[in-house]
Amino acid sequence: MAVSTRERSGSGASSDGSSHLTKLWILSLVPFIMVLGNSMLIPVLPKMMSVMHLTLFQVGLVITMFSIPAGVIIPFAGALSDRIGRRVIMAPSLVLYGLGGLGAGFASWLMPHPYGWVMGARVLQGVGAGGTYQLAMAVAGDMFQSRKRASALGQLEAANGLGKVVSPIAGSALALIIWFLPFFAYGVLSFPVAALVWFVLHEPSSPSQHQPGLSQYWHGLTQTFSQKGRSILTTFLGGAVVLFILFGVLSYLADILEKDFRYGEITRGLLIAIPVMASAITSYISGTLLQKKLASWARRIVVAGMTLIAAAMVFEPLLVTHSVFWALAVLVFQGIGTGSVLPSINTMVTSAIASKERGVITSLYGSVRFFGVAMGPPLFSLAMTHRHIVFWSAAALALITAALSWFFINERQMLPKDLRKSSSQHPSQAPSRRRID
Repeated sequence: MAVSTRERSGSGASSDGSSHLTKLWILSLVPFIMVLGNSMLIPVLPKMMSVMHLTLFQVGLVITMFSIPAGVIIPFAGALSDRIGRRVIMAPSLVLYGLGGLGAGFASWLMPHPYGWVMGARVLQGVGAGGTYQLAMAVAGDMFQSRKRASALGQLEAANGLGKVVSPIAGSALALIIWFLPFFAYGVLSFPVAALVWFVLHEPSSPSQHQPGLSQYWHGLTQTFSQKGRSILTTFLGGAVVLFILFGVLSYLADILEKDFRYGEITRGLLIAIPVMASAITSYISGTLLQKKLASWARRIVVAGMTLIAAAMVFEPLLVTHSVFWALAVLVFQGIGTGSVLPSINTMVTSAIASKERGVITSLYGSVRFFGVAMGPPLFSLAMTHRHIVFWSAAALALITAALSWFFINERQMLPKDLRKSSSQHPSQAPSRRRID
């Protein structure tokens, strides 16, 4: 990336840095809003079961019917964003996301048997979600180079984690007023963010400029997968497994806290927020560490995080029905593992490919993340009758993913030359630069 005259000047660097910081904060609002799509409803699921007379499996589909459409749409949104731009996909997607939430809210309010209508609105909301967080990651990858990319992506994942912390508490508080009020919050929150993305967020450069033809585009993707396929697919698996376990455990925990311990909505929301807060804090710290030692630490952090998640899954079924305190203590370690893995994987995925093809790669990654989220709640509903089998199978899956990550992820292959060089240097030895890189 060439350094412009403006970037070399002190005032220009300051102005450009401030502009990038503003854009990063706007981008951070996108994962924050998107994660509300599922996390805000988790502590409300027991109430939905009661009001709409649903089974645990049926209420788990409230999560699934949002996540599967998002997972299907994401690759198409990413490929299209590579051709026409990220912003023109993200802003309308946020509007659609909000409209789907409003539709679910009005159906719950006005329909005598709202379940089918709520499912339809959740599908619409999921379609909107398909053009949000992964494109925000792609824009961050376009904006930031070298070590600062890891920090930026760590902030996005931390914003995602903060949304997971706030959302169960907010969902519980809103549900105390009336159980379907959380659905209306989606529209109230997403429309202003859509306006910020549309009017304030300007991409570093238009993807339509100097855009290769479709044959060159697909040739570039094919070449990337032929060279880095094992690493890319293993990072995809890691992201899916982490979120599959996280959302499965959280939905199961919400049901246990209501049925076995008789906690109310607010208490459930606060307790569910504890392990998620551990994940958010770890995401921010992990992104900061990766900024200094990206090429050396990324794979090791993924393996360590997956191992920590596996350990939590081994001990959790022994504690969850006996002691809330110790069960949550174990889940904090799961949250630390989750917060370690995701920023490392995010950085490698967004760095593995050129900017002109980054949208489709980050979106494919986003798809498998959403499919992981979709499968978690219904499969973990089996833990009500087969607790040890479900949790220990999740532990085995996490360990298998850790082993595959150790043998198949080549972080130096996933990172461009300038990132590898900057990671191998001590910060005090790195060349002085006056630009956002």
